Amino acid sequence: MTRRAYYLLVGVAVGMGLTAVVTSLVLGEPLHDPDGSMGPSWFRMPMMLLGAFVVDIVPRSLWRSRRRPSSVGSHARSIVAEHWTRDRIVLVVVGLLSFYVTYVSYRNLKNFMTKIFGPHTYDNVLHNIDRALMLGHEPAVILHGLLGETYAAHVLALVYLLFLPVSPLSLVVYLVWARNISHGLWYATAQCLAWALGTLSYYALPTLGPNFAFPWLYHDLDQTGVTNLLDSLYYSRQDRLWWPLRTDSIQSVAGFASLHVGIILTLTLVTHFTVRHTWVRTAMWVYFGLTVVSTLYFGWHYICDDIAGAVIAFVSVWLGGRATGQTFRRGGRSRDPVATSPDRVGAPGRLDSPSGSSVE
Repeated sequence: MTRRAYYLLVGVAVGMGLTAVVTSLVLGEPLHDPDGSMGPSWFRMPMMLLGAFVVDIVPRSLWRSRRRPSSVGSHARSIVAEHWTRDRIVLVVVGLLSFYVTYVSYRNLKNFMTKIFGPHTYDNVLHNIDRALMLGHEPAVILHGLLGETYAAHVLALVYLLFLPVSPLSLVVYLVWARNISHGLWYATAQCLAWALGTLSYYALPTLGPNFAFPWLYHDLDQTGVTNLLDSLYYSRQDRLWWPLRTDSIQSVAGFASLHVGIILTLTLVTHFTVRHTWVRTAMWVYFGLTVVSTLYFGWHYICDDIAGAVIAFVSVWLGGRATGQTFRRGGRSRDPVATSPDRVGAPGRLDSPSGSSVE
């Protein structure tokens, strides 16, 4: 079972990597390592892992040695021996490398879309479907009328932008702190599958999204971080379309399907099946619901985009769960067929918190 799960995880990463390399060679376009607010991906991932390692070891060592401060070092070594087993290290290394290759390939394949499709998209088709579903009304206009265009814009902007750190950080949390090894492997596999299926959907139905195709519907919204991000993505796309030889910009505009919805629902579903605390599961479902609203409110996506993103999440979680032998019981009450390290002595389905206690 463990071997099959790793085969799927690594297979997705290798498939995405080869596709990106071959597409790059065919188009004569270079591959890029997309930068983020914390630097390039190759720097961010190790730093997040180092941070998780430190947060895992230091507080627990200090807590155990609270009556004898001089024993901090011995307790730290003990915790490393208990938790950082061979299986844990393999999971973390393979999981992070697979995510890195998959995500960087995803960004590059997204970037190549302007070279392959040019300015041609199917936005009018999906826009008409939105209006038909809303009985002739615009979904965004309805939301702006219900929620307003000032305070709600700032709240939903925060919700939307949380996605940027949540995706990699949640992966690190599951890889490092999930006592049940199979749960960390499940989430890593499901997330990589979601990125891969999302990339496929971009090529199957290239769109920009309502805010890029019909920007006048969103002009009255308050200026937020989302507005700044939309402007940046718009100009990067224009550079790639019309001046490809004079820019290093990476094109990151694609509407169908919504991977904001896909990735957050993937995390929500895995949380639902692996975390026992009701408040944690409820918080994740609320966050997912607000994410859906934010994609429509700001015009990042059409209704069909969000539905497709949800389908991608369900498929990814199911395939990852089957590969890792999950029984899909709420709150982590599943068997542990993959966990082969001493970590499994903890109750299945729990996540270690930084203090060493478990989140149920």
